[in-house]
Amino acid sequence: MDFYDILFWILSVMAVGCALGVVLSRNPIHSVIFLILTFFAISGHYLIMNAQFLAIVNIIVYAGAIMVLFLYILMLMNLNADAEPQKGLLVQIAGILSGGTLFLVLLAATKSAHNEEINKVSTNVGLITNLGKLLFTKYVLPFEISSVLFLTAMIGAIVIGKKEPQLKNGEEHIA
Repeated sequence: MDFYDILFWILSVMAVGCALGVVLSRNPIHSVIFLILTFFAISGHYLIMNAQFLAIVNIIVYAGAIMVLFLYILMLMNLNADAEPQKGLLVQIAGILSGGTLFLVLLAATKSAHNEEINKVSTNVGLITNLGKLLFTKYVLPFEISSVLFLTAMIGAIVIGKKEPQLKNGEEHIA
């Protein structure tokens, strides 16, 4: 076993362990922290596969922005054990059955997968320079169309979120 195999197994155990921590943790804040650690482990896998751009985007977008949003929402919700509804027996049985079915599907997929050695040739597929060259040469039109679409979505969100001015008594709203 070389260095990358050992690193792969360490990151895999970390990802699976932290994913289990997300599901099994009773505290929602701890679940979010475990999810952030899972994203970092997945980013480590991207780095092993020489996909630096995906690793950085995964950390910035998921571990950064989305997890901060989750934490913000959890803090606003002010969850406590008294407000949590208790799950009935039927819901617990359905959860156990669906989890067991998922486990069986994963077990069958693992058993039927071929144990072929992946060719460990160093490629430049995931490098940012190659991605940039492709985006600004071959895919420049779809890239520009998507940027206009994102700009339109941001303007729409601002218009929808804009509050109407409060009218004083006796004033009329002129549209």
